[in-house]
Amino acid sequence: MSLKGSRKEGKKYINVIPTDEAGFGKIVPILREYLNNKAENTPKKTLGPFKTDTTIYQKPPASGLRITWIGHSSILIEIDGKRILTDPVWSERASFSKFMGPKRFFKPPLLLSELPPLDAVIISHDHYDHFDRDTIKYFAGSTIPFYCSIGVGQYLRKWGIIENYITEMDWGDSIMIGNDIVVTAAPSRHFSGRGVVNRNETLWSSFVIKGPKHNIYFGADSGWSPSFEAIGEAFGPFDLTMLEVGAYGKFWPDIHMGPDHASNAHLALKGKLMMPIHYGTFNLAPHAWYEPIERLTTLANEKNIDLFVPQPGEPTEVTGAYNSNWWKPYL
Repeated sequence: MSLKGSRKEGKKYINVIPTDEAGFGKIVPILREYLNNKAENTPKKTLGPFKTDTTIYQKPPASGLRITWIGHSSILIEIDGKRILTDPVWSERASFSKFMGPKRFFKPPLLLSELPPLDAVIISHDHYDHFDRDTIKYFAGSTIPFYCSIGVGQYLRKWGIIENYITEMDWGDSIMIGNDIVVTAAPSRHFSGRGVVNRNETLWSSFVIKGPKHNIYFGADSGWSPSFEAIGEAFGPFDLTMLEVGAYGKFWPDIHMGPDHASNAHLALKGKLMMPIHYGTFNLAPHAWYEPIERLTTLANEKNIDLFVPQPGEPTEVTGAYNSNWWKPYL
């Protein structure tokens, strides 16, 4: 399977294999599933507050790799001397509106103004839970490089990011951060669009981030795909895979993996440690808010997978298996 170059049909980007994107034809059964749902989609207890000790950023990680999980797919990655922020969403809702739509279970553990100096921001695709207008506007006029999937740059420019600091990437494209960090855009199996009329007119991607000492994978959003094995063969093994485990449902298995397929993806990628992301932050699916991480811990034992599960906002060095069990007190 080729990892280079996305494909289009007319204006629309298409996936590497046929994919049911749970479009208009699935609206009625999806709504029925939500209406009949009895799971604890939103925590009964308020999560947090979680607070980041930002003084930790004054010293580089001794191991060379440190992760701060902000929530969902927003991650501050410190790798081999560089700092990369992925899919930053600081707003209260993952929505086109400040007054409706999925609301955060916990506040971001640090303010945008408390972030340490960044070397790059990565945007995987244009969905609201990965790409937040108000968060991006905070960086307007800055000289931080933004690396995004093809077509996403139009929003960055509109929201004040300087043109010269925007790089749109196709699958297989690589860029350098500094002299020794290589970031490569890779396929994922998903879809895009911020409205009804522009579906799939921008690209969606995953990213390989390779430094002189560490090699990691940011999966963003994806259904199960043969691309994982191809990426593992081409770029693995990975010290850490960051893979979505939440927001799955029986009517859209092609575009979100859930813990069962995510754990298989980790193995296909030749990952050493697996970090679950895209869970425990927003109510985006009919399952209980804690189900993805509870299920993953069971699967990890069955499949001999070492997990890396930091508490939200806790800068944590990646030196081996670690599970904070942060969600347990809220069950």
